[in-house]
Amino acid sequence: MERMDADAIDRELATVPGWELAEDAIVKTLTFADFKEAMVFVNRVAEVAEELNHHPDITIRWNRVTLTQSTHVAGGLTEYDFRLARRLNEL
Repeated sequence: MERMDADAIDRELATVPGWELAEDAIVKTLTFADFKEAMVFVNRVAEVAEELNHHPDITIRWNRVTLTQSTHVAGGLTEYDFRLARRLNEL
């Protein structure tokens, strides 16, 4: 699992609408109607993350969910982060 360079990150960011670069991670915040809807989404994220065996950091603030994705063992972004981001965008 290799850490991506800046050019590769820029190319991959174009494939994941709504995600932004934040230091050594990509981040996306989604807003839902209420807490219950946010939690339904988080549970769907958990299913995909388990399937891919790659897990985002998740912050929940009532109706807002922030997903932060980075490969900790690589010390930054890898292809796995963008693969997960593309799958999560399908939710």
